[in-house]
Amino acid sequence: MANSAATIDLNSDLGENAPDRVVADDAAMLEIVSSANVACGFHAGTPEGIRTTLAAAVANGVTIGAHPGYRDYENFGRVAVDIDSATLQAHVEYQLGALLSMTSSVGGAVRYVKPHGALYNTIARDERQARDVVAAIKAIDPSLVLLGLAGGVVLDVAEKAGLTTAAEAFADRAYTPGGELVSRSEPGAVLHDAGAVAARMLRLAREGVVEAIDGTDVAVRADSICVHGDSNGAIRMAAETRTLLEGEGIEIAPFAGAAA
Repeated sequence: MANSAATIDLNSDLGENAPDRVVADDAAMLEIVSSANVACGFHAGTPEGIRTTLAAAVANGVTIGAHPGYRDYENFGRVAVDIDSATLQAHVEYQLGALLSMTSSVGGAVRYVKPHGALYNTIARDERQARDVVAAIKAIDPSLVLLGLAGGVVLDVAEKAGLTTAAEAFADRAYTPGGELVSRSEPGAVLHDAGAVAARMLRLAREGVVEAIDGTDVAVRADSICVHGDSNGAIRMAAETRTLLEGEGIEIAPFAGAAA
């Protein structure tokens, strides 16, 4: 899928709160974004919290995507896991099945899948794990769109397997000159200046480029822009990005179709 210069999606990772770990203001973010990547319980979230977020997404007309990750609650799913194919496929299928059913229970429908954290980054370069995730999606519902890192291996794997794909860029993350995300362990990897973030995303939408961490420009094709819900200043970054893009005539609309 490819966006025109006049339309782009704005998404956020939500449903990740728990009583012992509140990381985002889901209610506020759901008034801004056009798509919500909702946690499936393995890396974050609780059943009751996930259900609340899903219901709020439905009420706001926000398109819902599943956000499965490694089974690694302790590290918020942000540590790479050496996992065999059968286990990874089963874990992703389990998470998708749970979220699809829960979304249906609140009157909504899941339209796409965006893997979370370390799993997302791994399948951008690891073809074997990419195949496992793609196999899980096809087994559960092959009509689901796969949202992945622009230029990532998983998009090619998914397209060859017959899935529809969409490419994603990150508003609040720094890029390497090669188009990958700068590791969160590196200085400057996560961005917080709302004005600068919005300006970066306007340039992405208009020119298809973002400024890499070394100051060079890197080409990025994106159907959707992500603002992480747990980033410091996330609501302001998302709001300013939407306001600036719409002010410049760029429509914010879900890449996977309207909510149910």
